[in-house]
Amino acid sequence: MKEDEKLSPWKRKIHEIIYEADTPMGKLFDIILFVIIIFSVILIMLESVKAIDAEYHEILFVLEWIVTIFFTIEYIARIISIKKPSHYIFSFYGIIDFLSTIPLYISYIFAGSQVLLAVRAFRLLRVFRILKLARFLGEASQLKRALKASRAKITVFLFAVLIASVMMGTLMYLIEGDEAGFTSIPTSIYWTIVTLTTVGYGDIAPITPQGQAIATIIMLLGYGIIAVPTGMVTAEFSKQSREDTSNLKDSGSYVHINTQSCPTCSKEGHRDDATHCYNCGSILNE
Repeated sequence: MKEDEKLSPWKRKIHEIIYEADTPMGKLFDIILFVIIIFSVILIMLESVKAIDAEYHEILFVLEWIVTIFFTIEYIARIISIKKPSHYIFSFYGIIDFLSTIPLYISYIFAGSQVLLAVRAFRLLRVFRILKLARFLGEASQLKRALKASRAKITVFLFAVLIASVMMGTLMYLIEGDEAGFTSIPTSIYWTIVTLTTVGYGDIAPITPQGQAIATIIMLLGYGIIAVPTGMVTAEFSKQSREDTSNLKDSGSYVHINTQSCPTCSKEGHRDDATHCYNCGSILNE
């Protein structure tokens, strides 16, 4: 990045505070933000209780505006403190921040838009930054790779379970019939999946000895089916852990990853000794 393309000092300072959790000011900001997010979620919960909303509607409304103004200032600050605002605006957190900020404004135009306030619950994901979980980025990366490596096996497994559910459901429909509640094949497949996953709502139940015998088999299969995907992911996770441990021994060093965010593209997960962003090459905050 050229010198004239750098953010101004005050923008870089704002970026350091609101995007990073490794500095005292950044950590303080994240804690305040998290408290306000918790407070806003509680407000939404209270407003959903009709008795409370009827008695304290004005107070809740004023508090909601205070929270909304804070989120608005935060959203604007995030946009102006990054070189390419689109990287934040169209990111997951950017969309969540936007949707959790605008409902109160557009409620004056479109009725019922305040339902979007429930989106603020997703902002609780920022707790990962507050708790400084950057030390666990390696483990999170391992889990991500394990899930990705297992997706083909899990897809095939789920497809096989779906086929078995269709077969069992059709069989139960032929055996039980309307009297037991198996009024159609889709309904019977629904019962099979509910039984197979050990949920067991109890809205439909077999009454014939043959149907009960098949239901017993499905219940027993359910315990094994639940364990299979878990085993697949666990095996891949262990494999990733062994590979990472082997690579660590070969390199002979440990590299710490921090929460520093690139002021241009907002990418995180930089090394402590990094001076430039690994994604776009921009100069990082000191």
